[in-house]
Amino acid sequence: MIPVDRPNVWVGRDEELAVLGAAVEGLGRGAGSVVWVEGEAGIGKSSMVAAALGAAGDSGHEMLWGTADQLSQRFPLGVMVDCLQIRTGSPDPRRAGIAKFLRDRRPGLFEADDIAHTAVEMLVSLVDEMCTAAATVLVVDDVQWADEASLLVWHRLAIAAEQLPLLLVGVCRMGPGRQEVRELRAAAGRRGTVISLGALPDTDVAALVAALIGVLPGPSLTRLTARAMGNPLYVRELVDALVREQLVGLSGDVPETVLDRVPPSYAAALSDRLGALPAQTARILRTASLLGGEFTVTELAAVLGVPASELAAGVQDAVVSGLLVGVGRELAFRHPLIRQALYEGMPAALRSALHGEAAQALAAAGADPLRVAQQLLASDHPGRDWARGWLVAAAPALAARAPGIAVDLLQRALDPALPNQSDRETLLVGLARTLLRMGRHVDAAARARQALAITVEPQHRAEMHWVLARALFSAGDNDEAVTAVRRALAWPEQPDRWRARLLASLAMFQRASTGDLDAADATARQALDVGEKAADPLSMGYALIDLWLSHSVRRDHAAALHYVDRALEVLAEDPEHANLRTYALDARTFTLQNLDRWPEAEAALRRGRALTQHTNDSGQVTSALTAAVLLYWLGQWDDAMATLAPVDLDATTLTYSGLRERGPMLLWHGVAAMITGRRAERSAADEHLRAGLDLPVVTISDRENSDFLLAGHALAAEQDGKPGTALSILSGMLTRRPGEMTLAHQWLPDLVRIALDVGDHTTAAAALRACESEASAEDPPARASAASHRCRGLLDRDPAPLRAAATHYRAVGPPVPLAGTLEDLAYVLAGRGEAAEARLVLNEAVDLYDGFGAAWDIRRAESRLRRHGIRRGIRGVRPPRPTAGWEALTPTERRVAAMIAEGRSTPVIAQDMYLSRRTVQTHVSHILGKLGMRSRLEIAREVLRREADAVQH
Repeated sequence: MIPVDRPNVWVGRDEELAVLGAAVEGLGRGAGSVVWVEGEAGIGKSSMVAAALGAAGDSGHEMLWGTADQLSQRFPLGVMVDCLQIRTGSPDPRRAGIAKFLRDRRPGLFEADDIAHTAVEMLVSLVDEMCTAAATVLVVDDVQWADEASLLVWHRLAIAAEQLPLLLVGVCRMGPGRQEVRELRAAAGRRGTVISLGALPDTDVAALVAALIGVLPGPSLTRLTARAMGNPLYVRELVDALVREQLVGLSGDVPETVLDRVPPSYAAALSDRLGALPAQTARILRTASLLGGEFTVTELAAVLGVPASELAAGVQDAVVSGLLVGVGRELAFRHPLIRQALYEGMPAALRSALHGEAAQALAAAGADPLRVAQQLLASDHPGRDWARGWLVAAAPALAARAPGIAVDLLQRALDPALPNQSDRETLLVGLARTLLRMGRHVDAAARARQALAITVEPQHRAEMHWVLARALFSAGDNDEAVTAVRRALAWPEQPDRWRARLLASLAMFQRASTGDLDAADATARQALDVGEKAADPLSMGYALIDLWLSHSVRRDHAAALHYVDRALEVLAEDPEHANLRTYALDARTFTLQNLDRWPEAEAALRRGRALTQHTNDSGQVTSALTAAVLLYWLGQWDDAMATLAPVDLDATTLTYSGLRERGPMLLWHGVAAMITGRRAERSAADEHLRAGLDLPVVTISDRENSDFLLAGHALAAEQDGKPGTALSILSGMLTRRPGEMTLAHQWLPDLVRIALDVGDHTTAAAALRACESEASAEDPPARASAASHRCRGLLDRDPAPLRAAATHYRAVGPPVPLAGTLEDLAYVLAGRGEAAEARLVLNEAVDLYDGFGAAWDIRRAESRLRRHGIRRGIRGVRPPRPTAGWEALTPTERRVAAMIAEGRSTPVIAQDMYLSRRTVQTHVSHILGKLGMRSRLEIAREVLRREADAVQH
């Protein structure tokens, strides 16, 4: 009998070990980092991490390790509490204090999530203090099972690792998993290193088997171990079973097996446990293995064809035996190996048949379409008659939940020999629609064409014309999209509803492809007429948005406001059109901003935020960006960043009913880069610039949403002492393409300033002409006109136009352009020898900059004035902007604090302030950090104390 040792399972992973080793070495130099290690169950993730950290040796680091399990989600912060050794009896008073807080918490006083939020702050602070004492290694194993609060701690520490001597390692099972874990993984990829451990290659499997039995395996044993598919745990379990059952021996000097199939390797111990259970319980477990990692009792009952009450005893036996555990409202196998042993113990043909029966039973019981779809995929027979009928009906709902699965099933159901042409038509229509939803525009166009070749049902045909046109346009084939729409409009049987929508799309395409605004307007008005006759609010709203857009491009903002207001009237409150209505509200905010009607723009923004509280995530993201842009110009940069903080950075294809592609993420990174850059937070700014500049700029909308990003890029170049590069970047805004919206005037004064600094008067004059061109088109005169005054004053070294611009900004309210104008005015005055007034104006500009936290702008303004011998003098010695204490709170944070003192919950505050709940939580976190507090109760006490002091005085 060949003995089996327990070798390490990180065979063949030298590169990954080196990455972790390098991270530990960097930690020794005080450089923190984040590493995310992922792989399938049994792939040896934890062992590899332990090996790497062990190989690094004792370098004086403090290393802490915590492991989650399937029960962890029931215990808030349980994983991090365990990892950080939070115990009431801890000799460390900090840990003991946190443990006592968690033990003595009183959910009745405040919401449970407030308590968890306070505890999160306490744990993050603890790690911060630990890192001050010594470099720290923190490993969280099986992150996929961690509770939400622990995930929040991990995310906060991942951000902090950039500034601390902290190596943060997350070990996670690979797969789709929970949304929170996917977001964490994405954040780790942006901030650190992701190590994806796949299956071991054949050579490493052979080396692992050799390490287990002492000799390289022969051909038959190699074929058998190959069935473990490179999973080191499965390889080891298989070899264990073979040796234990004496099914492997030496053939000459080569170990071989007499078996040509996988033995009951994992089932050896499992069979003993199952044998002690009643037959019904064993049947329940085998059926449950078909349902995946987690399942409900209702689903199990439907598949078994019995009432749920009849399963109570069997399920309870499985739970007591430790084979099943409860996960929220669902059940799961305690260890995936148990399920795998049961599942793979069935012949493949039997499993396929059982999956097919399970799918049919779940469909008949009205189960979640996603669950039915998963069973159909596993059955290998998704094209059966009943399945096609179910898929035809369920495809829209399935596509909304899991478009990838919907596409797979629809493609497999489209058997070339499918006799029912009606079913084939419906399946093709659903497939094309879903591919468009997924952003697979080329595939969507191909399937829409296939559908058009066979479709006879008028509504299907009309929709496929629409899908084809949108897919072509979104893929960048503007001319082909226009051709497709014209071909569709030529179809005499085109229903008026779809004709109106196609015309509205054509107007959008005409603007994007040729820039012919007059032609686009004519088409949009035609769409509006047809839509009114068809009583179709969507096409009418779409056409009015087209007219808003073309008039905005012309800078006829008064007319644009008229059209967007009409669009909002047409779309009304119908939830079916919520997506387009959100776009219209954002458009209205944009137009009011261009009219310099800033209070009204803020009111429109609040209305839009109220709407998106009850609509989809895409609307929330895009409205957050609209808010961030408005807040940027109003100088409320803390609030702008808080608004951006909850945005999903991985949502790279956000749309408004096909009106906008990719642009939001370009704008997200651009606004964030400008704020962090002007605040001299260079590492954060560079991160946003890298991410934004990596995104493709394909459509006209992409270009329109790139201006903040380009301005941020130019700012970074200027900060690097490369004004020529900055000039080249900003000069790209001098020429607008026909039909392009981009508000170049926002950035042209900076272009003039930089051009004059490098002595390029030609470019400075070109920037002035471009700005005056925008101003001449602007109706009524507003932002572009003020910007042109600023450009003229700089170029001519004339304070009069600059004073006119400053007067305008003071009257209408946006402080950011006012601060820049005052800086330019001070510079021009200094150049004319008017030192006293220059110093006064400079001080006013710096006061405004200081209010935004624009540290870079202050340094630049002072540097420009020093060229003329102007310094701010005694007044110029300013205390640093407070970062802690009550004075550090923004007006919004103070309002949130006041509402906390009134006893309002996070959801209520979010509703009252027209913010998302996550944005409110961001504000609360900032308040706690600035005040050095740990709970909402402490915030409330501080607010009440201040109110009492105010009354006494």
